[in-house]
Amino acid sequence: MSIETLRELVDEQAQLWLLSLGQYHQMIAIGALPEGEPYELLQGHLVRKNRSARGEDPVTVGHEHAAVVRRLAKHNVQFEPLGCFLQTQQPITLPPFNEPEPDGAILIGKEEDYDQRHPNADDVLCVMEVADASLHRDRTIKQQIYADSGLPQYIILNLPDRCAEVYTQPLPGKARYGCLATLSQDQVLILPAPGQRQLRVPVGHLLPGESG
Repeated sequence: MSIETLRELVDEQAQLWLLSLGQYHQMIAIGALPEGEPYELLQGHLVRKNRSARGEDPVTVGHEHAAVVRRLAKHNVQFEPLGCFLQTQQPITLPPFNEPEPDGAILIGKEEDYDQRHPNADDVLCVMEVADASLHRDRTIKQQIYADSGLPQYIILNLPDRCAEVYTQPLPGKARYGCLATLSQDQVLILPAPGQRQLRVPVGHLLPGESG
């Protein structure tokens, strides 16, 4: 459905049905929405995840998107001694209407701490989205959700512009972060760990080189 069609559906008499987290989980439990399908709950709406490259079929996963997620995952071994770990493309529960599945998330504790539940806002040090065709959504809706949930750091690994956008100082209730720094490929990304420790990763180590 195009955004134009969606706007036509919503007038003074019509309303969109908002799904709560409980309703979303019930849909998964009864098989109405098979777990693992490429959807996430954003602001009460069931939204298909867009991992495609610009101009490509939105149901596909872009090669560069997949490459960056793999590079992120390799850094998990460096986080574990610091009392945290890096989760990729798994849910984060942000009540009452959001359960996004960011491409990367730095979580406090060990992986087994989350065997019986999804992480929530208090568990998250940083969330990361790999953006190509999804860049506008990641800068708007995703930023609103993460800022209003108080997540301390949000990073967009921006494939079209070959940079990292680092959002800090969340402003809950204002749907945005107070500070944005844009890092080029030759700059260093500082990723948080518990106890004010950090992991420094060159942006160029995460982003693929120019094609062609």
